[in-house]
Amino acid sequence: MGITCGIDWAESHHDVALADDTGHIVARARIDTGATGFNDLLRMIAEHGGTPEGTPVAIETDKNLLVVALAEAGFTIYPINPRAVARYRERHGQAGGKSDPGDAAVLANVLRTDPDVHRVLPAVSEHGRAVLGRLWWCLQHGEAWDDRAAWPQAHDGPNPAAA
Repeated sequence: MGITCGIDWAESHHDVALADDTGHIVARARIDTGATGFNDLLRMIAEHGGTPEGTPVAIETDKNLLVVALAEAGFTIYPINPRAVARYRERHGQAGGKSDPGDAAVLANVLRTDPDVHRVLPAVSEHGRAVLGRLWWCLQHGEAWDDRAAWPQAHDGPNPAAA
């Protein structure tokens, strides 16, 4: 399989771990939530021989711009329920304390040991990508999100909110 990537998501940063075929954590990092962090993540994966097509990513959410960016870059995303992560964490120790870097390692190993147990994030449609692109642009430029502006890109027919 090569390497697997686990990401513990947070509002202010993301903790990342890469695991090899044996479960050894070959890299750890804390990245920021913006474009710089995304580029750091891509560089880290590439430096350890990973590719978008060959490096599955486990993350505790499916509703995040990082998830969208990774999917658009060609990565296979596995959103893992935080309760499942807690159960996997118990496999490796009884202390029970949550650790963001530790959870990133747990997530990377989840895909190494049990990829068939978890569902892959479905692909986003072309219209959905257009809406997400507009949302990303608004967030990067500090502008308010206006649903009416996104409507023509995402739907056929008139926008009922514009009436």
